[in-house]
Amino acid sequence: MNLKTRITLWFTALTVLILVVFMGIIYFSAYQNRLSEFYEILEKEAITKANLLLDTSLDAETLQTIYRKNREILYEVEVAIYDSQENLIYHDAVDIDFVKETPEMFEAIRQSRQLRFLQDNWQVLGFEYELDGKKYLITSAAYDYYGYNKLQNVRDTMIISLLLGLVLLVLLGFYFSKRMLRPVSEMIVEAEMISASNLHLRLRESNTKDELNQLAQTVNKLLERLEKSFDSQRQFVSYVAHEVRTPLAAMITELEWVLQKERDVSEYQDTIENILQDSHKLSKLTSDLLDFAKANYDRSEVKFKETRIDEVLLEASQQVQHENPEFKIEIEFGDSFEEQEISVEGNEYLLVLALKNLIHNACKFSKEKSCQVGVDVSGQLIQLKISDQGIGIPPKELSKIFDPFFRGSNKSFSKGSGIGLTLVKKIIDLHEGSLDVQSEIGKGTKILIQLRRN
Repeated sequence: MNLKTRITLWFTALTVLILVVFMGIIYFSAYQNRLSEFYEILEKEAITKANLLLDTSLDAETLQTIYRKNREILYEVEVAIYDSQENLIYHDAVDIDFVKETPEMFEAIRQSRQLRFLQDNWQVLGFEYELDGKKYLITSAAYDYYGYNKLQNVRDTMIISLLLGLVLLVLLGFYFSKRMLRPVSEMIVEAEMISASNLHLRLRESNTKDELNQLAQTVNKLLERLEKSFDSQRQFVSYVAHEVRTPLAAMITELEWVLQKERDVSEYQDTIENILQDSHKLSKLTSDLLDFAKANYDRSEVKFKETRIDEVLLEASQQVQHENPEFKIEIEFGDSFEEQEISVEGNEYLLVLALKNLIHNACKFSKEKSCQVGVDVSGQLIQLKISDQGIGIPPKELSKIFDPFFRGSNKSFSKGSGIGLTLVKKIIDLHEGSLDVQSEIGKGTKILIQLRRN
């Protein structure tokens, strides 16, 4: 059963239930009102006959004749009048006598002053009546044909209205459910058009703030993350196919060459050195690719905790100098840095990796193999400035340095994989920070990182 049908059925069932409850209340109210009104009529009719008989001395035969002639036409009320000793004074039709008064009934009338009950759908009323200082016990009974017919008409009208309303509710339910779920149907059509080859497509979003628009926005965010993930995978596979194949091909060529015939020891040594260099390059490339994959994680999948920037910076510089003893790194802490909170909400491993890449690049592309690192606090931001006096970056290449696997014109100055700055940018973005690069040819490069502190 589809959602449209379920909505229609629930809408119809709940509406019908509400209608039935209200119709039941109306019918019960009409039934009670009919009872009360007819009991009042019984009382008035009984009092009228009692006054005619006892007060105006109208003969009993006349009253009985009126009752018998109008009984089948006007549904005349049957009245019986007894004195305080329960002796019958008057009865409209003793031979008919529908009520059959008993001593128990008279006792109940005396105790409650008025007695009401139903007998075969006839309404019966018994009460005490005082006239000229004398007390009488009076009973009156009649069948309310008019009231029952009216009540039956109300019931029939309700049933017919309910059936017609049920048909109308089903039709309206289908119409409105189809209208309300039309955006969902459109989303389904649009979603079916999206595949791995066209992840750039998105669901249409409206200007409304309802749940369907929120769903479209959520799905679009999911598609955006999937698109980035697929792009990263494609870049990863493409880069691996290109970069890994090169050192492997060189190693295979060296090995095939050395196996073609016996070589001198020096030739074997040269071959081993070449293969070792290619192996180191391949190992470094593999490490860079693994780090690049980690930096492509979604923020919700990365573990963040309170991290001190000074400890991250010292760890990154120590690792760089341990791997490159010839590098010189100068670290300067600003005056306000020591006086304020210097922690950020971040991933220590990734932050060390980012700073390590920046410091390594700064030293690598500097003729003096040195760089300067400054750390300070500005408001709610922690600022890290990494500068060198190196060869600089051409202006036309500044906008491309963060592209994956981009190698600029300085690649002849020093070897690299083209992943480092892309990795740094992703890590800083993951920490919701900013990264700004300024560079001049021959004068060096300055990099400013800003992270929000705790």
